[in-house]
Amino acid sequence: MGVRPLIGLVVSALVLTGCAATVAPAQNAMVVTDDMLVASQSAARTVKITSVRTTDYTKGTLTVSGTLSPAPAAGSRVALQRWSSTAGWQEIGHGTPSGGNVTISSNQPGSIRTYRLAIGPQAPYAAAASAPAGFYHYVWRGMFKKPLLASGGTGHPVFTVIPVSEAPRRAEAEVLADKTGVVWGDVNSAGCSWVKNWLGNITDGTIRASLLNGSTGLGSVDMAQETETWLNRKILGVNRLRVQIADVRSGYGPQVALDSMLLCTN
Repeated sequence: MGVRPLIGLVVSALVLTGCAATVAPAQNAMVVTDDMLVASQSAARTVKITSVRTTDYTKGTLTVSGTLSPAPAAGSRVALQRWSSTAGWQEIGHGTPSGGNVTISSNQPGSIRTYRLAIGPQAPYAAAASAPAGFYHYVWRGMFKKPLLASGGTGHPVFTVIPVSEAPRRAEAEVLADKTGVVWGDVNSAGCSWVKNWLGNITDGTIRASLLNGSTGLGSVDMAQETETWLNRKILGVNRLRVQIADVRSGYGPQVALDSMLLCTN
């Protein structure tokens, strides 16, 4: 009789001890799993821009390449974003990476802007974006997209920009003056690096076409009657470009058709 209660107490103690030993590891394992889950959800992905370039100066195609590490899942969407001081980061294009590499193109007007690549959250990785990259995006535009700053000359000079309804590129003009006369027009070339001028001499003699930065000549060409030519020059740093046509020897004065383009960031 005196022994039985002791055996019962020992058995009860063993049962309680076994229960405690079983419960405690399970609880600890659950806590560790939650911590690991939180850590995995905040795993970092690295996005880097490797190049920004203009790949078509006529269309204004801007191309940005970059890398993503670790590589995202096949078919993932990567955004090309541009910074706006009023609207923040705005998407201007997107692409699908090939492994850890991505290249995105977007047609944009000339500009000096800041860009980045970005990808949304993708388990187990959080959203990620590259460091911003500034770029001077030069695009060809009509010389007369911005109005003439001034025009003049001698011998009844006339500098006529063809209206947008007839010349939507804003590149065409016709200039003329009396015999022995000169006609010129000044354009805003700030932010531009090159000018290319197609010239068609439609008078009955020889004319001289010139480009000037103030009083400094940048280049000139003489044109015989009813001929065509190009007058192209680098003009980086020239803020006010003058296009000038002068009579060299003709019967009724210079008359020239212009088709002029500027390579600009504006």
